Amino acid sequence: QVQLVESGGDLVQPGGSLRLSCAASGNISHIYSMRWYRQAQGKGRDLVASISGGGSTDYADSVKDRFTISRDNAKKTVYLQMNSLKPEDTAVYYCNADVSTGPYLINYWGQGTQVTVSS
Repeated sequence: QVQLVESGGDLVQPGGSLRLSCAASGNISHIYSMRWYRQAQGKGRDLVASISGGGSTDYADSVKDRFTISRDNAKKTVYLQMNSLKPEDTAVYYCNADVSTGPYLINYWGQGTQVTVSS
């Protein structure tokens, strides 16, 4: 079994910053792409940022130049540095990863962490 555990969500004022973390644990052979999604109340789950096993990154237009995704392969952890936060960034943020467990490649989700941007 593989678990993804997010942390770092909080209440922050507009213009503030937060750093989310997502640590993977369990029977892991290799972690390929890792991603952050978010889901605002009453809306669908949207891709925010992704990072490949080689470190290539991609971002949703709404967060470009404000958010930075990174990973520490030794710690099996992906991060999302969020700067210049806006009220519209308020959502539950979910970690997602493609994980090899022996012969299998499986997509896993974390349980989510709440980010609220409000004055």
